[in-house]
Amino acid sequence: MMNMSVKVPQPYLDLVNQVFEVEKKAGQIKEDNSLHRNVSKLRGLIENELFNDGRGSLGLSYHDPLGEAYNVSRTDCEANIAGVGAEDLEIVEVVKPIIFFSVQEPGHVRKVIVQKAVVVVKTRNS
Repeated sequence: MMNMSVKVPQPYLDLVNQVFEVEKKAGQIKEDNSLHRNVSKLRGLIENELFNDGRGSLGLSYHDPLGEAYNVSRTDCEANIAGVGAEDLEIVEVVKPIIFFSVQEPGHVRKVIVQKAVVVVKTRNS
């Protein structure tokens, strides 16, 4: 497997981070409204249209790792540990999501991390 490095312009990463923030805030709104639909459309544009140049570049996507397990060998997150424990850690807050750049290769799509998530982790409540 060949390592691939991709440099995405910072304004694009900033755009994805802002859409992620709006999506998080929209998720906290109790009543049903069209904001969720608008965020979904923005996310679709970023994932399917922004970098789609017809030559194999597919776009940016992001992943919210909230609630996932965390350990020090995880390379897709930069973590701050809350509390005193350092075992059986869980991601309890996501400041920035993991951002991927997708490239079409023969027979599959390769996702390359262009931004690590910034997260807060703590020991799971047993």
